[in-house]
Amino acid sequence: MEQAQLELLVLASQNGNTKAFECLFEHFHPLLIRFANNLCGNPALASDAVQDVWLNTSRSLRKLRDPRAFKSWLYRAVRWRVLDLKKAKAYLSESIDETELTQPLDESQITERELKRAIDQLADKERNVVYLFYLSELSISEIAAVLEIPSGTVKSRLSSARTKLKDLMQLDNLAS
Repeated sequence: MEQAQLELLVLASQNGNTKAFECLFEHFHPLLIRFANNLCGNPALASDAVQDVWLNTSRSLRKLRDPRAFKSWLYRAVRWRVLDLKKAKAYLSESIDETELTQPLDESQITERELKRAIDQLADKERNVVYLFYLSELSISEIAAVLEIPSGTVKSRLSSARTKLKDLMQLDNLAS
């Protein structure tokens, strides 16, 4: 979705246009679920967090002064809600999906799985930046807003994460 389109949908939603809000929901919901799940590793908790954020967004969207900030505002809300739910609930780590054990893997899936395993080995701060930049396609400034850190810190974490991922992937290839 282009930035101008996004801003128009936000403005229309702020004025009570439910169709515009539905468009925002349809576009961002799967991205937010993926982001929340990346933060906590628990699909149920991720779903609850995102649902809570959408409910809150429907009530508080009019308070957003700059429609250009909607994307980072939404991601930041999900981040905070996940953190709140993680503190409030004791939950167990997600178990291995049984369908993964029964489906044959092709080479691209193995590569994806290896990459995911390497990303999971990064520190939380680096993993979150990698996820937001590459998978959620947020800009450096948007990531800075979501994580509430300076842009320079985002850049240094990305650089550090790239170096570590390169090393981890080389180690995996040597072990194979």
